[in-house]
Amino acid sequence: MRSVFILIFMASYCIAAAQNAATASFKNDSVLVIKANPGKGFYNDYILFIPQKTPLDKKIFLLVEPNNTGKITDSMEVHQQYAIDLASVSSVGNNISTELKIPLLVPIFPRPASQPLMYTHALDRDVMLERSPRLKRLDLQLLQMITDARAVLTAMHIEVDPKIFMNGFSASATFTNRFSFLHPEKIKALAMGGFNGELMLPQNKLNGITLNYPIGTNDFSKISGKTFDSVTYRSIPQFIYMGKLDDNDAVQFDDAYNKKERKIINANIGSNVQERYLACQKIYLGHNITTIFKTFENVGHWTTSAVNLEVILYFFNQMKGK
Repeated sequence: MRSVFILIFMASYCIAAAQNAATASFKNDSVLVIKANPGKGFYNDYILFIPQKTPLDKKIFLLVEPNNTGKITDSMEVHQQYAIDLASVSSVGNNISTELKIPLLVPIFPRPASQPLMYTHALDRDVMLERSPRLKRLDLQLLQMITDARAVLTAMHIEVDPKIFMNGFSASATFTNRFSFLHPEKIKALAMGGFNGELMLPQNKLNGITLNYPIGTNDFSKISGKTFDSVTYRSIPQFIYMGKLDDNDAVQFDDAYNKKERKIINANIGSNVQERYLACQKIYLGHNITTIFKTFENVGHWTTSAVNLEVILYFFNQMKGK
């Protein structure tokens, strides 16, 4: 089992220290805990995982995977540990990072028990409307983390492309899906799975029903402060997958969707995971979105080595321009 080299960077981290750490970081897998820096636009810590043998002075991609603690808690220590585990121990993102020798960024966003309907880890409507500094516009905080991580990596002679790879599973897949609508110009390619069969739709209405965020784009400018860039969004290469046995249905719970949203989804897209997945495929393909859809037999709400390998190969091909 490989050892993991862990560093903690304060908000005003020292680039010189990062350079001095570079030698050690490439002998072992390295985990950097970068502290929140409100002056730079992010109010939460993030994890930067650098796998051993990451190449120096060669442009590569930064992989981003949103954190998903899987439960509500006001303990940031719990969220941090889950994020560290996701980045460095066992996840699709860690597999991609380790095999392709590219760094992985995982934010440590809270999912507070004191605000149980705010599904931060899925970037739901509640958190997009939140105005408290810690939770305000987590999508913009993540962009600032990416900018900060690029500076840290550059100091270590790791050059990353201006555009990111993005990966997610379950709630983090939903976050990835919604983030890609908000900031399509930032993404080189993405992969996501286990997302309740429900994808955000690139349209304002369905069956005459208005689709507001996060179901559709009707009030996109009000939520995001910008116009939905449908042309750029359609051009993002996407690998979207589900297990055929996956029946994990967050749509039916109040923290994921409110009663009105749930009614719209169940009545117009599908009342169960697999039905919605097929409907969303048809809609995405109808909009000419650059998407590969894949269903894995005998797989539920989890991934297998075979699933992980397909995701890794997908990003490998993206790196090679295939």
